[in-house]
Amino acid sequence: MKPFRTVMGAALAAMAGVLLLSGCGGAGGLESAGPTPTAVGPVELWPELPPISAPPVDYGESDTTRIQGIKVRNGDVRSVDPVAVVQAEVAAHPEEVTGAEGLYPQTARQIRDCSAKPGTCPVLRPYYRDLTGDGKDELILAITMPEQRTAIRVYTPQDGGLIRIMSDSDAIVRVEVAGKDLIVRAVSAGIPGYEYRTAWSWDDQQRAMLPARDEIIRVKPSASPAPVPSAEATR
Repeated sequence: MKPFRTVMGAALAAMAGVLLLSGCGGAGGLESAGPTPTAVGPVELWPELPPISAPPVDYGESDTTRIQGIKVRNGDVRSVDPVAVVQAEVAAHPEEVTGAEGLYPQTARQIRDCSAKPGTCPVLRPYYRDLTGDGKDELILAITMPEQRTAIRVYTPQDGGLIRIMSDSDAIVRVEVAGKDLIVRAVSAGIPGYEYRTAWSWDDQQRAMLPARDEIIRVKPSASPAPVPSAEATR
């Protein structure tokens, strides 16, 4: 005698076969989804282009710098004065107006005078987030400049000092943190109704924050402004 489980299995299989044969054309039966489109892979254009003999320097390699004169106690970036960090950068590069160090001369003067004239200091309040994934917070700073531009800089503690691992400036609309990414949203010059959105991510090889994703996004006119973060967000 066959086991009960074997007999029932054979019966169910037979019933399934009958249903498939008789129910295909009825209501609720199986219907064809139509022909499946053929997958199209990438097609290389201009395969005759010559190979690059001298690859450019990796992006981000020159964007990291050690901040002279700044000491970090116990690897905690909260122990440093954010204004003192930017003042140290200005002192090390007093004439730089372009590139990663670039600041407007007016902004550099205001930074030097932050202690004497705190009401005009262009260094905004700091934020602290772990962006490198090592369990320690990074220092995130913003510096307001003329022509509605803002400089964004990120610093990480290393060997008792402070390393700047990211520097960018633009007509920035909003800055967000999503996971380990720092997302910078800026006005798209010459394209009304759109904005640039760049996600800066930590790169272990370069030991720097690099623009991992860069895109142009259409802005909806009805979009509501982002809520102002509370003081708790900076802790």
